[in-house]
Amino acid sequence: MARLRKFSAYKSLERPYTRVSKFKKKSFIKANPNINIVRFEMGDPNKKFEYSLELISKNDLQIRHNAIESARLSSNRLLEHRLGQGAYFYKIKIYPHHVLRENPLASGAGADRFSTGMQHSFGKPIGKAAQVKKGQVLATVSVDKANLKIAKQALERVAHKLPCSCTIQSIHRKL
Repeated sequence: MARLRKFSAYKSLERPYTRVSKFKKKSFIKANPNINIVRFEMGDPNKKFEYSLELISKNDLQIRHNAIESARLSSNRLLEHRLGQGAYFYKIKIYPHHVLRENPLASGAGADRFSTGMQHSFGKPIGKAAQVKKGQVLATVSVDKANLKIAKQALERVAHKLPCSCTIQSIHRKL
């Protein structure tokens, strides 16, 4: 499998181009890549919790699906081991819809036989990304007052895994 490009290649927001036509030559995106994210909701969704913590983005950017899954794994592991399955509700609020494309340019011996250069430069799909705006909620964790500190640590883990700067906002709900 090919190596991942640096995040800076896909960081800026662009207009999602998803042309699918009944004429094959005009249909550009040939395949829809699978996303790595296994679950978007973890914990106990039916229980009502006193506090809710939100992770909020500070800038506009795209976040790849493998970065979202990595953040989910590390934070959910902390919550599950420290609190148990029924003491929290964790939800990822962003979904990777945008198809990332790459136009691979060949170099080296014999490269002229399989490279089209910039003639068909639209690119092949290599993954998906979530387009995030400034101030958008990325993830929420709902817990009781006793577990507030652990939930904050979990959201800090998410923030370390994602390629943007984030803030954590606490919301108190009266039950």
